[in-house]
Amino acid sequence: MKVLQDWKDLPDFDDEKEEAAFWQNHMIEPHLMNASIHKPTVRESTTITLRFDPQMLSRIKRIARSRYLNYQSMMKQWLSERVEKELGNSKQD
Repeated sequence: MKVLQDWKDLPDFDDEKEEAAFWQNHMIEPHLMNASIHKPTVRESTTITLRFDPQMLSRIKRIARSRYLNYQSMMKQWLSERVEKELGNSKQD
């Protein structure tokens, strides 16, 4: 398995089939992936408590591991993306 060390090493794909074949033999270096995570400019944060069904939390953690991410960071990223989507939709109304 070849490990991509730089985003410049990622080729342009003509179609999804070509991309799927590429990813069967390649992976992204975990440090490169982590460096690409959006880091908000706000330094402070508020701690909250959320209750999850254990199976759902287990599934979320499994997805995060497969992406070499911390599950809490991934969830914050998902929430941020959804908030932006919702705000974008409300501006169009």
